[in-house]
Amino acid sequence: MSSNAFGKLLTVTTFGESHGPAIGCVIDGCPPGLAIGADEFRADLDRRATGRSRYTSQRHEADEVEILSGVYQGKTTGTPIALLIRNTDQRSKDYGEIEQTFRPGHADYTYWQKYGIRDPRGGGRSSARETTMRVAAAVIAKKWLAERHGVRVRGHLAQIGEIRPAAFDWDAVEQNPFFWPDAAQVPALEDYINALRKSGDSVGARVDVVAEGVPPGWGEPIYGKLDSELASALMSINAVKGVEIGDGFAAVAQRGSEHRDEMHLDGFTSNHAGGILGGISSGQPVTASIVLKPTSSILIPGHSLNLAGEPVDVVTKGRHDPCVGIRATPIAEAMMALVLMDHALRHRAQCGDVGAVAPRIA
Repeated sequence: MSSNAFGKLLTVTTFGESHGPAIGCVIDGCPPGLAIGADEFRADLDRRATGRSRYTSQRHEADEVEILSGVYQGKTTGTPIALLIRNTDQRSKDYGEIEQTFRPGHADYTYWQKYGIRDPRGGGRSSARETTMRVAAAVIAKKWLAERHGVRVRGHLAQIGEIRPAAFDWDAVEQNPFFWPDAAQVPALEDYINALRKSGDSVGARVDVVAEGVPPGWGEPIYGKLDSELASALMSINAVKGVEIGDGFAAVAQRGSEHRDEMHLDGFTSNHAGGILGGISSGQPVTASIVLKPTSSILIPGHSLNLAGEPVDVVTKGRHDPCVGIRATPIAEAMMALVLMDHALRHRAQCGDVGAVAPRIA
């Protein structure tokens, strides 16, 4: 099994490599009648894209979406939706020096061990370029969730290195290239990233994502839990090394009397569980966090091996992010939206006749 697809009723399959002619995806299971046009993909693709600020990789891709199938006269038809984006700014020569070596911290060695062959240009299939298609697919999921259920999915950068927001304002998140919720700290972040780039090093980050308006009942017990599938989807993002649902690992220091989210008809007293109980949504905001490792493509030499098994020092030149977490927010949003739409369709398929059950917490 190649595992290039995920989802059950809403299935997304991606294809393509970082330096190939194009990347794309096929979205199967989207209900018919959803109005969608090529121009609607632009905003989220721009949010994810490199080269839009000096603080990310300077690769400039047009990211123009071609809708190849599944849409007729501006509406989804219920058949597979194929999306294609041409790669226009590859610089494969940047990777000529590492074709015969394994970059430490990358998938070079593991891909070689699995397939016996690898595409060294930009990491090939293991490149974050692949996530462009997840973001594109989620444009459809976000719109469907909003129109059918009033669900809104959004995220923000919650930590970069040792820096955390001193204040929080959703309005500030989209007003800076870091998706940072504290506008007053943005100049300090700029200085931090500039110094990091000058040193040739990189740093990790944390991204928080939340879905508001999710009704109770989505998700399945045991093997189809909403939180387990959400965690799996978020962990599939490049460079992610940790996922938390709700309070996550902070729960280890909490007492049961604190962690349990007590219920009243007018609402829950807290949301330590992240809006999911027993694998099923509770009606509270669904919250999750991801931790992304520091970029391994750095100018500081690192020890490794070449294809002959000889020791070498590796310096990765080219256009790389000093912190991949800076542009991970739209990707985390995308994975949450796609999982939620899949579970909404699965809930409708099995339990659509159940309807609202009393009592329902406001």
